[in-house]
Parts: sequence; C-alpha cells; structure tokens
Amino acid sequence: MIELRTPAEIEAMRPVGRFVAETLATLRDETKVGTNLLAIDRRAHDLIKRAGAESCYIDYHPSFGASPFGKVICTSINDAVLHGLPHDYVLRDGDLVSLDFAVAVDGWVADSAVSFVVGTPRDEDLRLIDTAERALDAAIASATVGHKIGDISAAIAGVAHGEGYSINTDFGGHGVGRIMHGDPHIPNDGKAGRGYPLRAGLVVALEPWFLQTTDELITDPDGWTLRSADGSRGAHAEHTIAITADGPIVLTDRSFLGVR
Repeated sequence: MIELRTPAEIEAMRPVGRFVAETLATLRDETKVGTNLLAIDRRAHDLIKRAGAESCYIDYHPSFGASPFGKVICTSINDAVLHGLPHDYVLRDGDLVSLDFAVAVDGWVADSAVSFVVGTPRDEDLRLIDTAERALDAAIASATVGHKIGDISAAIAGVAHGEGYSINTDFGGHGVGRIMHGDPHIPNDGKAGRGYPLRAGLVVALEPWFLQTTDELITDPDGWTLRSADGSRGAHAEHTIAITADGPIVLTDRSFLGVR
C-alpha cells in the first residue's frame, strides 16, 4: 500500500533524516586506508545508541536474505555494491567503499547511501561514483507533483546510459515511512510518463547503483552481499526525499555539512 504523509508528518521525519546524514558524513570522514569494516559497524552502532535511534538492519530478514542481517550498516567494497555484510576486512589503498545506512527515530525511518574511495582513486571509479551521484540528482529533480514514477526511472537511466553503463532493475528505490522498505518500488530504468502518479506527501528513497561492465549480480556465501558477476566495481548513491507541492525535500541532505 502506498501511503501519503501530511506536512506535519514530513516535518516529523526531518530529525531522522538529519541523523542519517550526519552519521554517514561522520563515517565517511573516519573511514580510511587501514579501517576495519567491523570497526565501521561498531562506530555506527555507538552513534545509534547515543542518539536513542533504532537500527533498521540488525534484525532485518527479508525473503532475499539468508538470515537476519545482524549488523547496523551495509559496507560494500569494490565489486560488492549492495547489502554488504560487515566482516573482518581492513581497507586497502584504492578500495571503493559504499556505506548504506537506515535507522528509525521516534518511529520514522530514513535511508541513505554514499560511495567514495579510500587512498589513491582510480579514474574509472571516480567516474562511476560521479555517475551515480548525478543520476541521483536527476532523480530528485524529476520527483515533482504531476510526474510519474517512470519519469524518475527514466531520469536515472538517462544519466547511466549516457556514460555507457547498463542497469539492473532487481533493486531500486522504495517507499519510506514507518518501515524501511515500502511501496512503491522505483526501478533505476523505465519509461517517462508511465507508472504511479507522484503526489504531495509521497516519501521515497531514491537509490541509483551501477556496475562498471555488467548488470548481473551474484550473492556471496554470507547470504547478503551482492557483487558484480564479472568482478567489476560498483557505486551506490541514495537519499530519502519527500515530494511536496513546492518541490522535493531531501530529508537526508548532507550539503549543510559540506559534503555530498
């Protein structure tokens, strides 16, 4: 069921959006060559506890997960792009890192993701990350009353295809509110003018993600981490937004912190 939020409810979601934004900015700043993925998870757990927030991940067990996730943040490295289960791995120079984080504060959920390189970056990785970020910007710009879900999907695809990347539509954007994953599903490819009409009060997480040379995924033995089928790297960008009569509000905006 697709739910629409009142202006008062959207205002009530601002604190969780800000907390998610601040946490990702902190974790990005602290994540460097030599950082262990388990240390990132512990730090995120500590920040959640201090804020009195509630993790959306730790007990999460959807049909595509082998077991409850058991951690509070997704850490996807290099050829992993989604649902990366934190494990005992120390980051190396040039690793491409994607952090995906969702929590609830006072019963409201926000979800966001950021990708970056630790140490010395490869040009092709920076191009991939930039494409995901520009696709997210295009998606947000298309999320206006009077458009349809297909307009968001087409905006994402236009940026990705323009850079020569193919697109997997198994995982994409989704409704956010009292739960992390709700209706509607928003694929990262589609036709403009098609699908559910965008209305004021719709709150969604938009999340373009791309792989460098494939659109096929494989699942790690951990039952969660999704990697490219050919070993090429991936990047992921995500924000939770509210659609209003005055335009989209990016609830997880990090620009006030001086970062994307």
